[in-house]
Parts: sequence; structure tokens; C-alpha cells
Amino acid sequence: LKGLSLPHRKCTSLPLKIILDRFCPKICYYTNNLFDKQVSRRIEPCDLFVGWSGSALNSLKKAKAQGAVTVLERGSSHIEYQRDILNEEYAQLGIAWPGLNSRIVERELEEYAQADYISLPSSFARQTFLEKGIPEARLIQAPYGVDTQLFRPSPKKDKLFRVIYAGSITVRKGLHYLLEAVSSLKLKNFELWLMGSVWEDTKPFLKKYNGCFRYLGHIRQERLFEYYSQGTVFVLPSLQEGLALVILEAMACGLPVICTANTGAADIVREGLEGFIIPIRDTEALKEKILYLYENPDLCQEMGRQALKRVTENFSWDNYADNIVEAYQKLLKMREA
Repeated sequence: LKGLSLPHRKCTSLPLKIILDRFCPKICYYTNNLFDKQVSRRIEPCDLFVGWSGSALNSLKKAKAQGAVTVLERGSSHIEYQRDILNEEYAQLGIAWPGLNSRIVERELEEYAQADYISLPSSFARQTFLEKGIPEARLIQAPYGVDTQLFRPSPKKDKLFRVIYAGSITVRKGLHYLLEAVSSLKLKNFELWLMGSVWEDTKPFLKKYNGCFRYLGHIRQERLFEYYSQGTVFVLPSLQEGLALVILEAMACGLPVICTANTGAADIVREGLEGFIIPIRDTEALKEKILYLYENPDLCQEMGRQALKRVTENFSWDNYADNIVEAYQKLLKMREA
């Protein structure tokens, strides 16, 4: 929180979770449980408690016992939807995958049951909860935002048509579909840039399509805008997200986007204005939209301008704050009534 105006006396830092997440990621179930217990011991009576899914079960129970309205923040789709679609994808690809830890799934399902309300960032995520039987009245929807001071356009240094991808390089992100699409297009004056950390599950695809992309590694947050700005279009073919922040970041840098419906971006991207929403696993649709923007550079630039305008006016973090505070106030008024 450095650089923000939030008074230090209002903040408590529990750094052990960050340390364990960084150096011992495989024990995340125990790390989240430890963090949750640390938080629950510190909770004082309050009107409203908001906890992050996967690490809030004890805290939810403690806050509810003290009379608080409780909200669980879930940044992704319903955990059973997430588990099932990934199981399906790995099976189709013939890649061994241990799946989500059953204890993580069970814990999160108990959190869903304990919380008075569940806050979600997109219509896509919300629909996965409705399909799992969670009543609509218990769901809050507020799209995330982007720091428009940090993410901003900078001059493009060449005339190459460049597709940008940012995020974890893993099966969940559907990157193998993007690699297949780009490989078969064989366009001139064209580049694909990949930014992010590589997971083991995607290394065979990177080897297979070697020569079709440039891998730039992990880029520091404060420099990402420079790389986005060297792109022509941003592509995210994910199998599931809540609302992928990289989409908002790329749009804030003036890029049109091509992304799947399962990224949560259908609430942000208007079809044909700021980009295109395509089905998951649809390599042909991906090729078609990339080729369309490649062959229509003036339209592509106009869509980029519209993308920048769209996020600047509607999806800053100030917009998110206004939306979520309004939602919280409604919950508290309902309790008083």
C-alpha cells in the first residue's frame, strides 16, 4: 500500500502468507488456512466483513457470530466449474494433471455456504454460480478496474502487426490454441509476444511451435504498459477466469482485444467496437479475428482508440470503488430493514 493515502494505523500486515506462497506454493491449502486463522483471531465486531475465497472460512464464521454481514470475494468462476473444465481440458490434451486438491474445493464450497453474499467480477462468473444452485439474491457483481495512470499508451516503435499475450503461460489460459492459430496463419510482418511465467504443462506446446513467437519472460508491473503499447491487438483465449485484469490493462494502453467469453470480458468489450468475444477452444474463430484486424489496419486502430476510451471512462479503480461501496451500503440497509 506504499504511496496510497490509507493511514497505516488502519492496516495490519500478515507477511507470512506472502513468504510461504512465494517459496512453498505447493502447500497453499495449509498457507491459506494459517492466514485465515491469523485473521480470525484479529477480527473485532464490525458491520461488514469481506474475505477472499479459499482463505476466509474461520473468519467468516467469527464475523457472523459477532453479527456482521459477511461477503466472500471470489475472483474466478465457481470452483467446481473451474475444476471440471480443467479436468476436461487436460484429459483432451492427454496431459497428466492431479486436479484441484479436494480439500481446497471442499473448503471453498463451505465458504460459499457460510457467506451471506458472494461478490463476483463478471456475468460469466456469476452464471457459473447460478448454474451450481447459488440463489441470485446472494450474488453481487462488480467489475474490476485498471490503474489508468500506470497503464497508458506510449508510441509504437515499428509497423509490425503484433499480437500481445500477457499472463501465466499455462493450459488454463488456452495459449495452445493461440499458438496453433498463429502457426497456421503464416502472416508477413507479424509477431506474437508472450509475457509471463511458463508452467510445465505448456512447455511441450512452446517446443512444438518454436519460431512462431517471441518469449519475453516476466515483465515488471510498472513496465508492462511499454510492452502492451508495442502491440497491435491483445489476445486472451482462456478457458476460465473471473475477469482477467490483463484485458483492462491492454485496453488502457490502446489495444483492441480478442478474448473468449470465459474471460469475463463480455461485460467490458462490446463486439466489433473494442474487440471480439469468441468461444473457448475455437482456433478457427481466433484465426478469423486476427486475420480480420490484420487486413483492416484502420479499423483495428479505431477499435484500439475505442478500447482506451471505454476503460478510461468506465473501468478505473475509482469506478470499481463506487460500485462496490454502493453494493455494500445496500446490504447494510437491507439488514437494518
